[in-house]
Amino acid sequence: MRVALFVTCLNDTAFPETGIATVRILERLGHTVEFPFGQTCCGQLHFNSGYQDEALALARRFVRVFSDAEVVVAPSASCVAMVREFYPYLARQARGETFIGEVDALAPRVLELTEFLASRSDLADLGASFAHRVTYHPTCHSLRILEVGDAPLALLERVGGIDLVVLPRADECCGFGGTFSIKNADTSVAILDDKIDAVHESGAEIVTALDNSCLTQIGGALSRRGSAVRTLHIAEILAPQ
Repeated sequence: MRVALFVTCLNDTAFPETGIATVRILERLGHTVEFPFGQTCCGQLHFNSGYQDEALALARRFVRVFSDAEVVVAPSASCVAMVREFYPYLARQARGETFIGEVDALAPRVLELTEFLASRSDLADLGASFAHRVTYHPTCHSLRILEVGDAPLALLERVGGIDLVVLPRADECCGFGGTFSIKNADTSVAILDDKIDAVHESGAEIVTALDNSCLTQIGGALSRRGSAVRTLHIAEILAPQ
């Protein structure tokens, strides 16, 4: 299959290893990976901050860049949720029938990485090995909007040497929420403190998730507490050795 990689702006600028790992996984499964160089931000930050015109402009760009893709895969549940759940809203607000049709045609073909692996690869053994104690944090977008379910855990369970442990109160938010963590810092920190307590309670060495944005929030708090626990995107655990 011809797969277009939407690496996301955060991964492109701060976590390139996640994009590289995603390509290794997809190529391991025999897919041809393409990287459209015209891609940029999905507009989630703008949309969540109330800048709908700017978000719409980025949505139009995304559709132009990826319209011919057989399938688009991204290592970010929040960005995929933006495309699948909120691009249709933006398109209808703009009242452009052509653009509405383009969004409706493309959005179902945009998948988060583990979602794609589960639906197209029958949770295949990816040849990964990771001899560490790992806990999984289901991010809000993956849990509540994309509803990826247990697919990430099922994939992690197939990794050689992994010791997968349960995260207490896993369904609770980490407190990030994009600009929420800035505009509502006190509330964000209180939520985050509970998440970090749960991470330590799990006894894990590594916290993984589908979104580097949430892992940045968690990782920052772990660092401030002087914790030895570190964060790592799930793609970097699943990637073949």
